[in-house]
Amino acid sequence: MAVTIGKSQGAVVVAAAGLLALISLGAYAEAGLRQAVAVLIGGLAGLSLYHASFGFTAAWRRIVTERRGAGLRAQFVLILLTSVVSFPLIAWGGQLGWPTGGFVFPFGVAAAIGAFMFGVGMQLGGGCGSGTLFTAGGGSTRMMITLAAFILGSVLATAHLHLWGQLPKLPATSLIREFGPHGAFLVTAAVLGTLAFATIRIERKAHGELAASRKTDSFLTGPWSPMMGAVMLAIVGIATFVVVGRPWGITSAFALWGGKIFHAVGIPVDTWPYWTWQRGALENSVLRDTTSVMDFGVILGAMAAAALAGRFAPVWQLSRRDLLTAIAGGLLMGYGARLAYGCNIGAYLGGLVSGSLHGWLWLLFGFLGSLLGTRLRLKLGMG
Repeated sequence: MAVTIGKSQGAVVVAAAGLLALISLGAYAEAGLRQAVAVLIGGLAGLSLYHASFGFTAAWRRIVTERRGAGLRAQFVLILLTSVVSFPLIAWGGQLGWPTGGFVFPFGVAAAIGAFMFGVGMQLGGGCGSGTLFTAGGGSTRMMITLAAFILGSVLATAHLHLWGQLPKLPATSLIREFGPHGAFLVTAAVLGTLAFATIRIERKAHGELAASRKTDSFLTGPWSPMMGAVMLAIVGIATFVVVGRPWGITSAFALWGGKIFHAVGIPVDTWPYWTWQRGALENSVLRDTTSVMDFGVILGAMAAAALAGRFAPVWQLSRRDLLTAIAGGLLMGYGARLAYGCNIGAYLGGLVSGSLHGWLWLLFGFLGSLLGTRLRLKLGMG
């Protein structure tokens, strides 16, 4: 099928691709081939997120407000497809000369509060960590405001993280260590299968049948079906494990960007306990930070995808409600993500594909926060 792109949209595609190439070259100069490839993996993530409209926020909201669960089931497919590869890599990669680590963290009071805050914030802000990046890259000026507040909330949290860390917590628990990679996968598949079955029951009870799935029209210009998005994002996740040696993450970069800005204007963040062991990150080029360059890739990949779809058209007028909820949502997400080891990507997805108990607990408290955020959206007339 022939693809026709208008001149203005074509110029955006060229600009996005050119910037992606420049950042990849810069990352190569700073940190080598793996860093350069990480930029391109981020670009694929942005393209996939945009074309599939693969947001965690809307899927969590729709199961509550519309009793539709296709988005949640696509998330579960993404987790399982990634885990098929990530669990063996984490268990045996070192023995095979391919050392791979997972995100396995303790989970306690601070993380529960942070995940709950994040859940509220993502509904007010209109997107999670990845959702904020890809919609901002796709031309949403409202999400650019959310992103700025996200960055501010992230760096503010680093000022207090050592205090939050003193609260009680459960020890880090790895299902892969407890049950082996095969056992851990069976446990993960059983829980996700049960949740998927529950969403099917809810949807059929409310509507009599499951909604017809959106079809993939074009790989290049989109839109994609949710399952196509799940498959492509699983490729992103697996590629991140293989190239970077750990799960895909998003929000630690936001704290770094905010820290660099604060440091540049004379705010002594380097004296805060969070930054005393990361002083080099504040002083080095941001292109040395893998999460940052992948985030840049997500933004530019989504920008290219929006232009390929003929939909890159930023709107500069925002209502007062849109502005205030974007700021509030971004601040809550930024602060909450630092308390809870990340967002839907780094903590929920990254935790589950690492076989970590904290990923399941993040899901529980994040979803509870999302319920409150959804109610607030309805009261504010946000739909």
